[in-house]
Amino acid sequence: MKIRKMIGFSAAFAFTLMSVESLQAKKKKHFEASVESLQSYECPDWFRDAKFGIYLHWGAYSVAEQGEWYARNLYIEGRPEYDHHVKTYGHPSEFGYKDFIPMWKAENFDPDALLALFKEAGAKYFTPCAVHHDNFDLWDSKYQEWNSVNMGPKKDLIGMWKEATHKAGLRFGVTTHLSRSYSWLNTANQADTKGPKKGVPYDGAKGEGKGLYPSNDGQSTHPRAPFDAPQEWRDLWVKRVQQLVEDYEPDHLYFDCAVPFRGSDAGQAGMEVISHFYNNRPEGVMCIKERPWQGLYADGIATLDYERGKASSILDAPWQTDDSIGSWGYRAGSPYMTPDLVVDKLIDIVSKNGNMLLNIPIKADGTLDAEATALLKNVGKWFAVNGEAIYGTRPWYMFGEGHNQIGHKDLVSPMTSKDIRYTTKGDTLYALVLDWPKGKKPVVLPNLVEMNTRIKDIVSVELLGHEGDLEWEKHADGLTVHFPAEKPCDYAYALKVEFAD
Repeated sequence: MKIRKMIGFSAAFAFTLMSVESLQAKKKKHFEASVESLQSYECPDWFRDAKFGIYLHWGAYSVAEQGEWYARNLYIEGRPEYDHHVKTYGHPSEFGYKDFIPMWKAENFDPDALLALFKEAGAKYFTPCAVHHDNFDLWDSKYQEWNSVNMGPKKDLIGMWKEATHKAGLRFGVTTHLSRSYSWLNTANQADTKGPKKGVPYDGAKGEGKGLYPSNDGQSTHPRAPFDAPQEWRDLWVKRVQQLVEDYEPDHLYFDCAVPFRGSDAGQAGMEVISHFYNNRPEGVMCIKERPWQGLYADGIATLDYERGKASSILDAPWQTDDSIGSWGYRAGSPYMTPDLVVDKLIDIVSKNGNMLLNIPIKADGTLDAEATALLKNVGKWFAVNGEAIYGTRPWYMFGEGHNQIGHKDLVSPMTSKDIRYTTKGDTLYALVLDWPKGKKPVVLPNLVEMNTRIKDIVSVELLGHEGDLEWEKHADGLTVHFPAEKPCDYAYALKVEFAD
């Protein structure tokens, strides 16, 4: 549904009042583990105002530089990861995923420097992956001995991330991908079905790595969330995530799925964790995905997340896109989006009442490659000029103009100067033009006309970052703006439109 409002009404003030009242109510309310109770959740304004966060996947899988699904795929005959693994490390019966853990040292990890870079890039929150499908906790886990304090880096990575995040002045969150591990990593409990190693059990099937690899109870090896995971597994999942919430106090919690678990549990374990989070973190933002095939989903119980996707129109409630500049886990040679595409995606998302959580692949040693670092710095330069058109804004009654669409797998933006997105802040309208106009052609905003009864008379138009007057005219075909000779920045350009009182 589209948000309908008049320019001239102080929407920001109204939203602020609603936020204070809802936060006070939330502090008083005790959430129960039921759909009805969780539907009284309201997304806090800090998240609505932040718009942009950074995300990353980091684990023992980073050593191989083959992506975050390497832990699973190295056990699947015919997969490129299996072939790479046999050639590089040996057969999975001799060298399995567990054997990467001592190789993961995080020896060059400098969380303060990384958070300074993320802040420079314009991020307002940082939400690292605390446990991926590989079942290895990156914190001082009470319930999982396979964790980064006991093994591998021998560091409380989540604790270090939290300290650096708060020092940088950003909100801190965590993502958890654990609920699928029971079936996802069951591939380690197999053996080759053909070839010279046919029937030779992989390391998990040999009884090695107990506690890291799930017990082989006859469950599927399907990558989706398991159906009817045993009570013992569900209880352990609850304990681990609740400890993460209690000890590390995240303001943002994200499940890489709907509400776990499928089957007879019917999402009860997941709702227990969500209610625990809301009761412990009154300003907390919970993100889940609308994937009923992964678990329970009900509108309003949490903030909706789209993986590498987005809403097609303005949604009434805030939402989030999690996306990556390339692969999720570091993959050598993987191409990255251009900074221009990152900015255009962000603007499109924000114009529809969403946030972008952008994943940056990180190497096993704890560093970013030069291309990722340069991308972040360039996005930060754009924010330095145009941040006021993004942070703390709300949607207009329409999200924009133009017909071009950004594809799911695009690395370069297809948007032109005819593609425009709108945001508002109080009585100010921002029109973000997604490319510099070619030649001396003006930019035309067809809905900014006298016949549009939703707006008042336009009294000023500015181009953020440009010093001096800007030539603009009101026409029956729309507000016409002549851009100056010099660009104030790269990628996208924000017009600031003011109306008569």
